[in-house]
Amino acid sequence: MEVEMKIRGLMMDPVTNLPIVILKDVSGNTVLPIWVGVCEANAIALEIEKIATPRPMTHDLIKSLLLGLDTGLRKVVVSELKDDTFFAVLWLDRGGELISVDSRPSDALALALRLDCPIYVEETVLKSSKLAATVSDKVNNEDLRRWLEGLNDEDLGRYKM
Repeated sequence: MEVEMKIRGLMMDPVTNLPIVILKDVSGNTVLPIWVGVCEANAIALEIEKIATPRPMTHDLIKSLLLGLDTGLRKVVVSELKDDTFFAVLWLDRGGELISVDSRPSDALALALRLDCPIYVEETVLKSSKLAATVSDKVNNEDLRRWLEGLNDEDLGRYKM
């Protein structure tokens, strides 16, 4: 079963200093942190902030290609968590034909923002992520979960590189 999520914010992990995309369940309090690379976080941040770049970024190019090929992005799904790595699927719609394309979650999220399509996470991923090992020995999953659930708008602020 898929759970609809929204991007709640972008922030830096206080322990590893890596960017985290925070997804939040649209009908509940479930949060899912996904650690992403700096470039990918920047692509997401640019779209969240609606900052135009002088030349198209990669995700803007993909958006243009999809639109030019009369193909829509129906949804993105964070589909799997395996060995501490998240996997995602883009669900494209071309003339009524659904096409699934493997993707990194960060790319899927960046495209979902640009094409205004829903974001889903498989329920099994949400359950697995609660059991997954933490990035650092200094913070355990329960502490991280409480910290993420307690975030407010001031904590998230604007994403800064």
